[in-house]
Amino acid sequence: MPIRGPSVQSAVPDVVAKGGRRARAHTIAGAGEVNAPYGELVVRRREGHVLLVAMARADKRNAIDRAMADALDEALNELDDDKGLWVGVLTGTREVFSAGSDLTSGGDYVTARGGEYGIIRRDRRKPLIAAVEGPALGGGLEIVLACDLVVASMSATFGLPEVTIGVIPTCAGLFRAPRALPLNMAKQLILTGRPIDAPRAYEVGLVNALAEPGTALEEGLGLARQICENAPVSVQECLAAVNGVVATDDDVGWEMTDRALAAVMESEDAREGVRAFLEKRPPVWRGRQG
Repeated sequence: MPIRGPSVQSAVPDVVAKGGRRARAHTIAGAGEVNAPYGELVVRRREGHVLLVAMARADKRNAIDRAMADALDEALNELDDDKGLWVGVLTGTREVFSAGSDLTSGGDYVTARGGEYGIIRRDRRKPLIAAVEGPALGGGLEIVLACDLVVASMSATFGLPEVTIGVIPTCAGLFRAPRALPLNMAKQLILTGRPIDAPRAYEVGLVNALAEPGTALEEGLGLARQICENAPVSVQECLAAVNGVVATDDDVGWEMTDRALAAVMESEDAREGVRAFLEKRPPVWRGRQG
């Protein structure tokens, strides 16, 4: 059963993971434990009209590189195109949802249908539920923000730590976070770089339901089954209408993001932040352009 309850966590997490392309065999969080064989970056499982999509690059904290983006894109294309699938549930492992971009990818994680990570710019008509265990940080939170509903275990944390290494959220976090959260809370995540825990995320409206650790996927699948009790065409048309209204200012959001990114990438701080991250030392900020 879902649970409720307040508390706050404020530790600055890792921002991205480095290197590697294959995950070790492990189990996916909850719902009977889905085994992810060595070499599988994304695991898919059909349960009636529901498609479970599980990120399985556990040894790299489910950081997204080219291969991972392509695997996510293929899974979400199946959800979009198969008329027998009505709802998707996207999850990670028991330890982590996603650390966002793989720093070694050089931004090479954009797909034709889904955009960044195969999901960020995807035009979807079928509900997608994020089932979150552990950290959803940076691009990981931006993946959550691209979903329609969020179930989180008490172990989950949500954050946009990009400013801690001198860069910015580039996958819609700068405009989707203020939609999903109260404006002041969105600014807190963006400007401090510090995460909030699942109960706090539930209190401010980012999370739909809380679950015991290890059961977010089970609760997410339960929510998906509730949606599947309804007429699929009605559900899809309602979602398309809502998303169409909400996304009317996306072009402005992307324009403002590109403008901010261009300014930041010309700064000494961006170079120092990434260098310090790779060298595992505190950055020394200069606050200067060029």
